[in-house]
Amino acid sequence: MGRFAYLAVLAGCLAAALWLEPILRVNVLRRWRRLLLTLLPVVLVFGLWDLAAIAAGHWTFDPEQTTGVLLPGDLPLDEVLFFVVVPCCAILGFEAVRAVLRWPAGDEPT
Repeated sequence: MGRFAYLAVLAGCLAAALWLEPILRVNVLRRWRRLLLTLLPVVLVFGLWDLAAIAAGHWTFDPEQTTGVLLPGDLPLDEVLFFVVVPCCAILGFEAVRAVLRWPAGDEPT
């Protein structure tokens, strides 16, 4: 599993959080525009941060635990997926708590 260890961890994170969407009806995936607007700055800022750290020699990735698919700047695809999966899981968790406690999101119809 070594080569896919990073992806396996990400898949585990998704498996632990995605059930919240249909069971608690948190509607994170249905509000895809909001989700994209949330993810875009995260992916851009942290992607650029990683690229700068890689270029400076401060940050590396173990090729034996990643898929080996490298994007420009030697940024592993696995790392970009991390910047999408982890915030999605956090948002799903937050929205699940909000739904259970019946806190308003602020976009309910009046």
